[in-house]
Amino acid sequence: MGPLPTAILLPQRNTTTAALLVGTKLQVTLMSNGSINGDAVSVWSCVRQEGGLLPPHFLGISSKRLGVCGWILFSLSLLLMIITFPISIWMCLKIIKEYERAVVFRLGRIQADKARGPGLILVLPCIDVFVKVDLRTVTCNIPPQEILTRDSVTTQVDGVVYYRIYSAVSAVANVNDVHQATFLLAQTTLRNVLGTQTLSQILAGREEIAHSIQTLLDDATELWGIRVARVEIKDVRIPVQLQRSMAAEAEATREARARVLAAEGEMNASKSLKSASMVLAESPIALQLRYLQTLTTVATEKNSTIVFPLPMNILEGIGGVSYNNHDKVQNRA
Repeated sequence: MGPLPTAILLPQRNTTTAALLVGTKLQVTLMSNGSINGDAVSVWSCVRQEGGLLPPHFLGISSKRLGVCGWILFSLSLLLMIITFPISIWMCLKIIKEYERAVVFRLGRIQADKARGPGLILVLPCIDVFVKVDLRTVTCNIPPQEILTRDSVTTQVDGVVYYRIYSAVSAVANVNDVHQATFLLAQTTLRNVLGTQTLSQILAGREEIAHSIQTLLDDATELWGIRVARVEIKDVRIPVQLQRSMAAEAEATREARARVLAAEGEMNASKSLKSASMVLAESPIALQLRYLQTLTTVATEKNSTIVFPLPMNILEGIGGVSYNNHDKVQNRA
């Protein structure tokens, strides 16, 4: 006796009747015109759908050979579902959300070599087991890792990894716990990559380091059906003593830079004063006006008496003006 088929799909496109034939003795021959020649000793169920059979992913029909025991269990499961109808519908029909996929195992074998969903799926009692897989992006927080850098500095670095499952079958069949495996791999990859960098490179090149970690993780988790979307380094913690030394070094650098700027300012000011003195030396009147302007400015800043020595030529000029004014007054008198 040959293998017992679970379904017969007519080749004609206008076929409106399809039969799900299950039995202990069945011999069927498909004719060239699409007709069926054969007799079925036991027919337990007949499904009618406009356009042909129900979709294979709904029925869970697999191309893998189940063997004699498998077909017997499959038949008993279908019989149990039919006997307990419609109660069995509530137990066997499962709803898979848009962001989920279901990996169905029938007698330990994955059905159709791919995940089912979204929508309604049929899970046969006693022989089918399904695992739901969430396809949304997962956030994996990496706790602070103690890392010895290439320049022998001990630091603590933490980060975050964003990934999602793109192959539900690989995530279920190739690894026991895909999320735990990705979490541990992210920790070790972070330590390995940062251990080859110096502290200054870690502080200055976070984006490049994160990109290299993402590439390594994506390649390593491809077998698990994982796609790493992004890796971020959140914080880099260094020892307190090193922080103090770095702060002192930064302060010394700032002071040296300030001194250089002050020296450059004095040099520029000296050049400006030299140019101004050369201009004033060519014009004595301008020098006297500048002198008087300085006296006025100093007198207005502080309310005090200030004695300034005056050049003799200025005093002679003031005395001559006073003498002329005195003569004019006497003549008028």
